[in-house]
Order: sequence, then C-alpha cells, then structure tokens
Amino acid sequence: MIDKILTNLGIVALNDMQIASLKACEKEGDLVLLSPTGSGKTLGFLLPVLQRLNETKELLQVLILVPSRELAIQIEQVFRAMGTGFKVNCCYGGHSTRTERNNLDQSPTVLIGTPGRIAYHLKHRHIDPSTIHTLVLDEFDKALEFGFQSEMSAIIKELTHLKKRMLTSATELKEIPAFVGMKSIVKLDYLTHTKLPGLEIKVVKSMGKDKLEALFSLVCKLGNKPSLVFCNHRDAVDRISELLSAKGIAHGVFHGGMEQDDRERALIKFRNGSHHLLITTDLASRGLDIPSIQNVIHYQLAVSENIFLHRNGRTARMHAEGTSYLVLAEQERVPEYISGTPLVEEMPVKNSLPGKAEWLTLYLSAGRKEKINKVDIVGLLLQKGQLKKDELGLIEVLDHCSFVAVKSDKIDDVIRLIRNEKIKKKSVKMEISR
Repeated sequence: MIDKILTNLGIVALNDMQIASLKACEKEGDLVLLSPTGSGKTLGFLLPVLQRLNETKELLQVLILVPSRELAIQIEQVFRAMGTGFKVNCCYGGHSTRTERNNLDQSPTVLIGTPGRIAYHLKHRHIDPSTIHTLVLDEFDKALEFGFQSEMSAIIKELTHLKKRMLTSATELKEIPAFVGMKSIVKLDYLTHTKLPGLEIKVVKSMGKDKLEALFSLVCKLGNKPSLVFCNHRDAVDRISELLSAKGIAHGVFHGGMEQDDRERALIKFRNGSHHLLITTDLASRGLDIPSIQNVIHYQLAVSENIFLHRNGRTARMHAEGTSYLVLAEQERVPEYISGTPLVEEMPVKNSLPGKAEWLTLYLSAGRKEKINKVDIVGLLLQKGQLKKDELGLIEVLDHCSFVAVKSDKIDDVIRLIRNEKIKKKSVKMEISR
C-alpha cells in the first residue's frame, strides 16, 4: 500500500522522520512529532493514520485539527492524491456551512478542519464523535498561538472513544496542556535539524527609512526566481503591493484580512508559476504547500529567532539551496539571533523589470462537486483547446471550480477554442483567472 501511495504522490522514498513516525505509531501510547517546516510532517502523520483505518468506510474514524484554512485544504489534497479509497472532507471558516453539512450527511472516514468550524458541527450534531478513534493535532503550537485552546478543549471532551492521539509541532513545547489528554507519550524530536545547510543569508541596505525602493531593486535583480516577501503587518503587504502594481510587476498577496477565495487564488497562482512573487505576512511561514521557493525576503525583520527560522524554512528545503535576504533601513541592524556577518548584496545601478511569467491561470467554474476531474480537463484542453502536453501545467480541482496553468502565449487561443465547449455535458465558464 505504501509503495502505491508514494507512486501516486511522485515520491521515491520516505525520509527518516516519516519512517520513524510509522514505527512509533505501531507502539502503544500517543505520539508527539516535533519537526521543522518543510520536513514532510503531513505524510508523517497521514501514513500512520491510514494504517489505523478499518474497512467501515461509512463511519467517521479520524479527526485532524489544524490552525488554518489553507492547511486544512492542503492536507485534504494530499490525502486525495494518496489514492486510498477512503472518503475525506474538510471544514473551515469562510466555507459554506450548508455545503459542509451536506458533505457530512454521508460521513467521511477522515475529517480535517479548523477548531472553530469543527466545534460548530459538533454543537449542531452534524458529526458523530463516538466513532472517532484517532485524533491528530497538526501545527499544535500555531493553534495555541491563534487562541484556539477553548475550542480544541471542547472538541476533545466530546471524543470519548479515542484510542490514539498524535500531535505535531514545528517548535519545542514547554508542556502539553492537560486538555489534550495525552498518555504514555512517544516523542520524536527532529528540531535539531532546523539549520538549513543550503541556505545563504544576505543583507540588502536601504538608503533612508523607506525600504520600498531597496525592495523594488532586489525584486528586479532576482527576476523570475520564485520568492516570498515577508512582512509583520497586513498594511505593509498592501503598501508593497500598491508599489509593485504601479511598477508593473506581477505578484500575489496573501494575508489573514483577505477573503478565502482570494487567498486560495494567490497560492494557486504562485504554485503554478503564474506569479513568481508572493507578498505575505507570517501566515505563509508555516504549513502551506509552496514548493521550489528560491528566495525568502524579510522586508520587515522577524520579531524572534523562531519566526525567522519558520520563514526561512520555506526555502532550501529537501537538500535544495536558497537565499534569505534581510532588507535593512539605515538605522536597522542585523538581529542578534543571526550568527556571523551576512554578505551585503549589491543592487544594480539601473533596474530592469522581470520578464512576463511563462504561465497564466485558466479558471473553470466546475470542480469535484460537479464530478469534474483532472482527466476531464486535460482531455478538453488537449483535444478541443489544441494544446500540447508541455503547454499545460499544474491543475488544481476544488469543490466548485478548477484552475489550470496554461502557457501564457497560448491562453487566448485556448479560451477562443473552448468557449462554447462543455465538460461532461455541463456548460462551464472558462476565463483567465482574475
């Protein structure tokens, strides 16, 4: 089964942490897994979860609590991609409660959700807690930081038939709160590997207090290399976005003040290469599936070493190399938590805008709930849209819509060719994603 799952996911082999997690869950007691961002924790708990499932697929057996909507969606996508045959759903704030209730009428085997939304469904008895035998608290430290303690405590009190508790964290926990109810704990600590050997730290110096021009020069120098710009506050994200838009630089924005649909689109475009630059708060420093990032830019300095490490964990992952840039105003200094003296990155005398992205994103107004899958979309775009395979990129199918990366010089022709086509006899709106 594991070999088939790895093939479905395109993974050659499990890493040491994932193997240790599988072995640990064969023992009696509960599991605490401490491992840095980007180390593969999702598969580290999903594989043990899968081994605990019985064939009674119509009953809810596993509950996975996560601190953010994006993480819930990501875990659901990974589980679906594993091809296990078990039903999975996720519930989170900003999603239709009516849709979720309809999904829960035919119980999934695995349910993923944010604490507030799961507590809501439990209160209204849309979920039967008596059949749940396994609980996963993913990114538990972040859930506590977000203030979900009371919701998590109320949920766990309802789970009276638990046989296994798993807790993951990307930071060391001083203590595990009593409400979690963990006993005979098996602890796996991989946090000693938070230092990234492939990561180089550099400084970009700004003249004066305003760092926007220095950031603009750096973005121009980096060109189309996938990069994340971190800020401490939403208003800084929006201010940077306004500047880049005025300069004609394509980019995405991601923070907690945005509508859920807009956040999802920003991540999708960044993943599929329609945008090479994402301006964000620390909301994107943990738990999100954003691969192949070459550069992390600290526009505003992290307030602690812990946050600095999490931000940097988005690059130089899985033996790759990456660069972390500190943008410093005249009065700012390299934080004490950074050892050594980082090299200063020299900026060009004249800025040249990055070239246009190789991909653009096509939006389709149908998804899983309309019985649309990736095979349907590929067939339409290759046959009716006359695309070649290498002109078609990442495809993401959500509940009621889908997003497809198409070569930017082909997308207008594709839309013209498929404008009046149907998928599975359904009329579907197709346009360049806003």
